[in-house]
Amino acid sequence: MTPVLRRYQVMSYVVGTMLLIFCVMIVVRHGFGVGKEAEMIVAQVHGIIYMVYLVTVAQAVLAMRPSGGRVVLMIISGIIPLLAFFVEPRIMRAMLAAQDVVVLGGAQPEGPEDHQ
Repeated sequence: MTPVLRRYQVMSYVVGTMLLIFCVMIVVRHGFGVGKEAEMIVAQVHGIIYMVYLVTVAQAVLAMRPSGGRVVLMIISGIIPLLAFFVEPRIMRAMLAAQDVVVLGGAQPEGPEDHQ
């Protein structure tokens, strides 16, 4: 696995977790009327992490060239609760398979004619 894919994988889980924490804070604030300041802090932290995540997505897209649908899924998985935990494994499988094809496709087997 390349460092770009590892960064995408880690950031996907981090942004997904922060989004879940943010959703819990929204429920606490609106359901119980407490935690306005904590909700604002979590929202800002999630926003910053989401921007870092978008940079990571851009790096992964430039490195692996996934389809447009996968790119859209990667982008929106940071703003729809729980989606990151379902999209990330699917994207990683596809990118790792594509990476294997690129690596294997670039290798030329040596034959007897190569040694003449």
